[in-house]
Amino acid sequence: MRPRLLLVACLSLLLTLLTAPPGTADSGAPPVKNPKYAGYLFAYFTGEGTADGEQIRYALSRGNDALHWRELNAGKPVLTSTIGEKGLRDPFVIRSPEGDKFYMIATDLRMYRSSSGSWDHVQRHGSKSIMVWESTDLVNWTDQRLVKVSPDTAGNTWAPEAYWDETLGEYVVFWASKLYAEDDPEHTGSTYNKMLYATTKDFRTFSEPKVWNDPGYSVIDSTVVEHEGTYYRYTKDERDPSSSSPCSKFITGEKSTSLTSTKYDFVADCIGSGAMDRGEGPTVFKSNTEEKWYLFIDEYGGRGYLPFETTDLDSGQWTPSTHYQLPASPRHGTVIPVTRAEYARLLAAYRR
Repeated sequence: MRPRLLLVACLSLLLTLLTAPPGTADSGAPPVKNPKYAGYLFAYFTGEGTADGEQIRYALSRGNDALHWRELNAGKPVLTSTIGEKGLRDPFVIRSPEGDKFYMIATDLRMYRSSSGSWDHVQRHGSKSIMVWESTDLVNWTDQRLVKVSPDTAGNTWAPEAYWDETLGEYVVFWASKLYAEDDPEHTGSTYNKMLYATTKDFRTFSEPKVWNDPGYSVIDSTVVEHEGTYYRYTKDERDPSSSSPCSKFITGEKSTSLTSTKYDFVADCIGSGAMDRGEGPTVFKSNTEEKWYLFIDEYGGRGYLPFETTDLDSGQWTPSTHYQLPASPRHGTVIPVTRAEYARLLAAYRR
């Protein structure tokens, strides 16, 4: 080969090696894939013991580590309520199926120094509405509004959550309410909490509510995750503990292939028992990086949220996580995955 042609061939080979995708030259390693999500956002409240505890706070995971968190905004609320009962409990955040919008919903209730009344009163004459915000960036929330979702027979509207149902093309919004008899407008009778649901496309107009889960005793705080066409639901058994109901005040796991079914199949009960004194306000989410799910359960009156994990939702076995660092005093909230741009935006907005 002539020297000039040899030089051209060598330069061509060098250029090919320099511009080849990572891992496709001679290393034998597969290309490095960037994960879709860069971390998690945790929205929560801290309880009724302080004047601002029933407002919404943020924490951001340390990268894709779901067990270690940094509080944003110096641990102060990022959203406060100016309407309704002036308190925000049980915040839930959902991303739209298109990915370009977020909705936040919360319980309209303030129990600091019995602001809304006693626990009995607020389950007879509490708010029939949920609080709603919208955002495109998780930082700027607009249009705080109260939207009535419960029927007039309801005494309370607690811990709303939502899930997008592809088959319906709507969000299914669910919450706990005590329902009183039609001929008891003052709600003086005896009843118990049931899980209700309604559907919506825009969190403004809702369908008529229906009973979703009524096992014959009080249940609250349902949360849902979908995996391979099956919906897994986790709910607090609200009964008073007794020898005949040893799993009361802990979490029950169920599953169904239809989100709005009223007959979920039993998976497990007593979730959290043995690791905590009592549990409520579960929030469930999938790991961003592996085939694993986390279930945070609120040990109310105790340590607040404690994390559990599983690699098999059908097993009903949730193992307490170890070596974790959650925010200070987190109560019933939501963990959602965030992209790298969303992560950076949140850190920049609230790191100060």
